[in-house]
Amino acid sequence: MEGLEVTELTFGFIKLTDMAPLAIAYENGYFEDEGLFVTLEAQANWKVLLDRVIDGELEGAHMLAGQPLAATIGYGTEAHIVTPFSMDLNGNGITVSNEVWDMMRPNIPSMDDGRPVHPISAEALAPVVEQFQEEGRPFNMGMVFPVSTHNYELRYWLASGGIHPGYYSPDDVSGQIMADALLSVTPPPQMPATLEAGTIYGYCVGEPWNQQAVSMGIGVPVITDYEIWRNNPEKVFGITAEFAEENPVTTQAITRALIRAAMWLDENDNANREEAVDILSRSEYVGADRDVIAASMTGTFEYEAGDVREVPDFNVFFRYNATYPYYSDAVWYLTQMRRWGQIAESQPDDWYDDVARSVYRSDIYLEAARSLVDDGLANEADFPWDTDGYREPQSEFIDGLTFDGRQPNAYLETLEIGLKDGETVQGGEVVQ
Repeated sequence: MEGLEVTELTFGFIKLTDMAPLAIAYENGYFEDEGLFVTLEAQANWKVLLDRVIDGELEGAHMLAGQPLAATIGYGTEAHIVTPFSMDLNGNGITVSNEVWDMMRPNIPSMDDGRPVHPISAEALAPVVEQFQEEGRPFNMGMVFPVSTHNYELRYWLASGGIHPGYYSPDDVSGQIMADALLSVTPPPQMPATLEAGTIYGYCVGEPWNQQAVSMGIGVPVITDYEIWRNNPEKVFGITAEFAEENPVTTQAITRALIRAAMWLDENDNANREEAVDILSRSEYVGADRDVIAASMTGTFEYEAGDVREVPDFNVFFRYNATYPYYSDAVWYLTQMRRWGQIAESQPDDWYDDVARSVYRSDIYLEAARSLVDDGLANEADFPWDTDGYREPQSEFIDGLTFDGRQPNAYLETLEIGLKDGETVQGGEVVQ
C-alpha cells in the first residue's frame, strides 16, 4: 500500500497455536507484500504483552478478546485498545487431572464402545467438588488471565453444571467470592506442569496445552470450547487507538496481511494445516512437539489417550466470518464481566453497544477486505458486507440458552448463576 506511515513493526504473541495468523503472515511474505518489515516476539504472559503494547514497545499483539475491552473500560490497566481483526474461533479446552477424571467418570454415560458420551456436563464434576469440600480440600483450577476467554468459558461450563466459580468485587479481585471452585491465573505453557505438581486439579487453556496433558499422561481434556459455545470468538489482534488513528494506512496494511493469512489457514478444507503445524512447532513460535500441535490443529481432538475424535472446526481462522470483529462478540465478553462482578454495577444496553463499537473496528476491517477484493486477492462472497455488526441470536451453548448481543441485560437475566440487574458484590456477598 502507498503512503505507509511506519514500516518497521514489532508484534507480540503468546505461545499458542492460535497465534498462527501472525506466523503465517510473516512466513508467507504477506507482511512484506504490504511493505511491512515485521518482527514477532513471544511474550512472557498476557499482562506483559498488554503493557508493552500500551507503552509502545510493541506496535500490536495477539490478544485475549477481553483485553482490549477491559483496558478500554478501565478494568485493570486502563488504555483505549482497539481491534480491526478477530484472529480465530474455538481452540480451547478444559482438562482435569487423572485423579479428578477417575472420580468424574462414573457420573458420565458411556457409548456402546465404552467411551464417554460427549459433551460432558459440569454436573459430572459437581459431586467431585463437593467431596473435596467435605474433605477440606480447596478445588483449585487454572485459567490464563482474569479477562481471558478461558476464564469466562471455564466459569460458563462450571456454572451450567451448578458449580459456582466465584465473584469479583472492586475490593476483592481474586474472583473467588462465594466460589465452589477456586480459579486462579497460570500462564498457558505452565499449565501441564502445574497440574502434574498437584497445585491445580484442572484448567482451561488453548492448544497445545490440553493435548500436552494427554501426551504426558497427566490429565484428560473433558470438553472443548466448541462444545461449550459452538464457534465462539477467541483471540483478537490488538493495537492502541492512538496507533490506529496516527497510522491508518499501516493499520490497513496489517489487517490485509492478517486476512490473507487466515484465508490460507482455512483454504481448501484446511489443506495447509500440516504445513502450518510445521511452522508453529518451531521454537520461535509455539515450540511444542509437532504431533501435539497436530493433534488439534488438523481437525481432530484427543480426549483420553487413544480417544481421538473428529472435530474439524476445533480451530477456525477464516470460515464463518471468523476474522470479522463482530460487536456481538464484544458484547458477550462484556456480559460475562458483568455477570461475575468485574463490571461492578448494571449498565444499560446502549452502554454495551457503545463500548463494543469503540473497540471492535469493523470499519477498518471492511476497508481492508474491500481492497483485497479489488486487488484480486480475496473473494467478494467471503465477507459480511451488509451486517450491522451483530450476529443473529446464538443458541449453541452447553446449557441451551440463547444469546442476543442486541439485548445483553435480557441475556444476563436468563443465566441461573451470576449477577442480575441492580445487584452488586459487597462485603463478600451479593446485595441489591
